[in-house]
Amino acid sequence: MRLWSLHPRYLDRMALVACWREALLAQKVLAGLTKGYTKHPQLERFRESENPEASIGAFLTGIALEADSRGYTFNYSKIHVPGHLDGALSVTTGQLAYEAEHLRRKVRECAPQWQGLPPEGNPLESHPLFRVQEGHLESWERA
Repeated sequence: MRLWSLHPRYLDRMALVACWREALLAQKVLAGLTKGYTKHPQLERFRESENPEASIGAFLTGIALEADSRGYTFNYSKIHVPGHLDGALSVTTGQLAYEAEHLRRKVRECAPQWQGLPPEGNPLESHPLFRVQEGHLESWERA
């Protein structure tokens, strides 16, 4: 499961769809509707939020809005608790740098034609749900 902290605009088509599907699974896990993935480390940041279901709902909303901007149709009715894209959760600069490198590597291997990433060395923005703080890799990341 990869719930990208990066802005969804950087994800190629396959990564955007995969992130949507994985976030829908995360939503089920956080709502207690599945037995699998309950201890997945990427869910820690959502569980620690004031309202985990609204946080994952906001995450999903950000992905769906990006899909809209590309002319894709993601079903908003699948979002159980729509949240606000207001920087409610934090993410560290170290985490964003790690994910940027991970995404660049995946794009080179799987979607080299994708032009949605700025040149190497340019920092990437976070998903609108997150506010960026200085720091190292997040404790929940399994690098």
